[in-house]
Amino acid sequence: MNALFLAPARWLLLLWSASCALLQAQVRLDDEAFGQSLGGWDVKRGKAADYELSGSKYRTYKPEVTPTPEGGIFVSVRIDYCRGMFASNDFATLEMTFDARGVLSSTQSSIAIQGRKITSDVMRSSVKLGESQGAVGAAVKMGGDLVADLTEKLTRENLVEAGRVTFPAAVRHNFNKVFQSVSYSPPVQAPMLPESSPAKPGAAPEIKK
Repeated sequence: MNALFLAPARWLLLLWSASCALLQAQVRLDDEAFGQSLGGWDVKRGKAADYELSGSKYRTYKPEVTPTPEGGIFVSVRIDYCRGMFASNDFATLEMTFDARGVLSSTQSSIAIQGRKITSDVMRSSVKLGESQGAVGAAVKMGGDLVADLTEKLTRENLVEAGRVTFPAAVRHNFNKVFQSVSYSPPVQAPMLPESSPAKPGAAPEIKK
């Protein structure tokens, strides 16, 4: 049957369902704010920011953000250690997963140096699902544990180049900036539709004066 001929009661049911709908919660990463915190995305590249830490040059690319089945987001960031014109760059990846309330639930990082890949353990939050109290403290601890784990594993490689030694610090720098750029918008009740009386079958439409 054509939708135009639906019974008035059916229309009211549809309107009632729409009026009770909740606007969904949203977890998002503000990549523009993230870029500005690193000094701004390069105008020519458009997808990378160059900056210095402890005298070494690094480059961060715009993050890849993927929604998770639980309603959160998965963020992946590439970070390069720029070694100069005649040397190949080293690079790192930083992965951070935020749950449906914007709470950091896990993080991991890996650093590739001259074909060797050093990968950290997966750091997981002790904050239970649905909790927000203590989330910042848990994230600070996860970031610290991540850097400590990477630093310990890099030490075994006997690296002496300054930019490589401080690469875990660059990862932590990006970790902090990503965390600060993620926001959570709680669900809100959609505005209720005005009530109206159903028209009687066969009744003439009301003419407004």
